[in-house]
Amino acid sequence: MALAIGTNSNAWFVTAVLVTNMRNFPLRRGVVAGLLKGYVGLSAALFTQIFSGVLHHSPTDLLLLLAVGLPLVCLATMYYVRPCTPATGAGGEEEDSMQDGHFAFAQLASVVLGAYLVGTTVLGNVVRLPDAASYALFSVTVVLLLAPLAIPVKMTLFRKNKKPAANVVEPPVVEVEEPLLISAGDDEDHTDEKVHVLLAEGEGAVVKRKRRPRRGEDFEFTEALVKADFWLLWVGYFIGVGTGVTVLNNLAQIGAAAGIVDTTVLLSLFGLGNFLGRLGGGAITEKFVRSMLVVPRPIWMAVTQVVLAAAYLCLAYALGPGVVYTCAAVIGVCYGAQFAVMIPTTSELFGLKNFGLFYNLMSMANPLGAVIFSEELAGRLYDDEAERQRLPGHGPHACVGPECFRVTFVVLAGCCALGTAVSLILSARIRPVYRALYSGGSFRLPNSAQQH
Repeated sequence: MALAIGTNSNAWFVTAVLVTNMRNFPLRRGVVAGLLKGYVGLSAALFTQIFSGVLHHSPTDLLLLLAVGLPLVCLATMYYVRPCTPATGAGGEEEDSMQDGHFAFAQLASVVLGAYLVGTTVLGNVVRLPDAASYALFSVTVVLLLAPLAIPVKMTLFRKNKKPAANVVEPPVVEVEEPLLISAGDDEDHTDEKVHVLLAEGEGAVVKRKRRPRRGEDFEFTEALVKADFWLLWVGYFIGVGTGVTVLNNLAQIGAAAGIVDTTVLLSLFGLGNFLGRLGGGAITEKFVRSMLVVPRPIWMAVTQVVLAAAYLCLAYALGPGVVYTCAAVIGVCYGAQFAVMIPTTSELFGLKNFGLFYNLMSMANPLGAVIFSEELAGRLYDDEAERQRLPGHGPHACVGPECFRVTFVVLAGCCALGTAVSLILSARIRPVYRALYSGGSFRLPNSAQQH
């Protein structure tokens, strides 16, 4: 029951924050998605530091913190997580550069926080720190975590008054002379035509069909489900996160199979890569989609899945400590990039009106991929190989050697090849949409999206 409530509350948190900020900053969707999901990726390392350094590995204190601390944080911040009037780019280059500077500061603060958390985690595993040092390290973490608050404080204390435009020449007023007399025959014919149309509509002779939304406009739930773009994006995302979460769930067993005793560094490398993939994926896709090439975001999903396939083949045929360490970081980056691509792409194709619903439908690919790839594929093959290696008369034995995950990694590489093809097909289909939205390097906000 506690696990069910906890996991569902996490979905509510992420949906509320993500949907609100995507609507508040519709011109920087990739950056917003990467930044927010990046902080989500850092949360595991943050709670690990709290659990080990502050709570002294006490499960009871951790549960008490989650039960009491999280509601207090929600009550303290709920007033600020609300819709506001989004910037539409009408403020000129000065406003755009200021907004880009604020996002760059938040990204830099998150990178420093991520590097600091990894460093303190490794340090805590190597050296036993006294309580005073643990508290001091955690206080620095709190300062780095609250660093983005400097942006609203600065905007509040140092407000910039908008300068009136200088040397503005008002357009000349052109007087239009309307004719004094209007042809009565033309007016009567037009009126009669309107009356006939209205009568026909009332009798059912004329049926007005509701125009289906086009890509980039606001879709309803049933309208999106019948679109091939929706399922192509879902399949590509399912393969990317499903194979990545398989490595994450089995990282300890993979390290043990390669002869690594302590897998803490592996988890730290994967976590740091996951964070950098989410943060960097959002920023890079945003830059290239606004370039003269107008590169669709799913292209980067295809690129990362090619890298994933190569990493899986390395783990299958060249398993060793060095390869595992390197591939853990690389897979973490590519795994995190899937989130940074899926979120803004979903909003750009199907609109912001029902973005929360579509985002959670896409997010179902993550747990579903974990069940299929991690439990049914990797888990069963690992158990079979461990049973084969077990000596007669001995208890359960951990699997050792490249054979433990070789077949699994080959299958995952093949799936990523399929995911690459799906992402390329989707990119070719939606390229005209991105040209319409980002042609010339600036985003054209659809009228339907401005109203929500």
